[in-house]
Amino acid sequence: MSAPVVQDPVFPQNPKTARTIADLRTVVTTWKRDGLRVGFVPTMGALHDGHLALVRHAQSVSDKVVVSIFVNPMQFAPTEDLERYPRREVEDIAKLAEVGCDLVYLPTPEIMYPADFVTRVHVDGPAQGLETDFRPQFFDGVATVVCKLFNQVMPDVAVFGEKDYQQLKVVQAFARDLDMPVEVVGLPTVREMDGLALSSRNAYLKPEDRAQAIALYNALRHVRAAVVDGLDVEAAITEATGNLTAAGFAKVDYIAVRHAETLGDPVDGEPQRILAAAWLGTTRLIDNIGV
Repeated sequence: MSAPVVQDPVFPQNPKTARTIADLRTVVTTWKRDGLRVGFVPTMGALHDGHLALVRHAQSVSDKVVVSIFVNPMQFAPTEDLERYPRREVEDIAKLAEVGCDLVYLPTPEIMYPADFVTRVHVDGPAQGLETDFRPQFFDGVATVVCKLFNQVMPDVAVFGEKDYQQLKVVQAFARDLDMPVEVVGLPTVREMDGLALSSRNAYLKPEDRAQAIALYNALRHVRAAVVDGLDVEAAITEATGNLTAAGFAKVDYIAVRHAETLGDPVDGEPQRILAAAWLGTTRLIDNIGV
């Protein structure tokens, strides 16, 4: 028999927590039986104000909100930061308590990927290029875990941040193609006062790197100005890449202008998105802005 859904003993005012699929579904099924609309925010924890903005938006468009915290091993390559990815369960639950989250779902890798697990979800279209060129396993891992979470949580609406813009488009694509009864909503990137996009991996930045990190946002703005003004976009990308190197970035994986919906080649007169990924020390930062 699974353990019951409980209030976290450290924070009596906390949302309920569920660590098994059965306990999660017990709560969500009751909500749905009562005609309530369920919102969902999937996270890997190490929550910051950007995550909490997603929760608040989910609350504004639903009656009950579930937040999952799961560091998904399937989206990490062996050389990436799975083991050192920040894990702050107690602090995260406390933050969710402050914003009035209704339920926190905390599955383990064994629950998500039991020993006989043999299925992967693969997405083409918006998953091709950009991140896939450097992290070929990434979007299969994302699509698989989010598909499983949608099936487990059974949300009516799920909220994702536009900071991970390619990921948002991948999730929207497979939810549409697989006829999943969930509305996938994107929320604009939450930024620091100087423009740096909030990210759990910002915790890796050394103090001296933090001051330089804003150069990534500035590089995106430089390319956007070229697009808006009808200038040579490739020349602007080359200049922006040089600016990042001059600011102390060790490597620029990409700066690219893409169609805002398909992430294919841009089309004149239609919305575009400028996306970038670059390394500052040992920390890989990603960001994007719209045109």
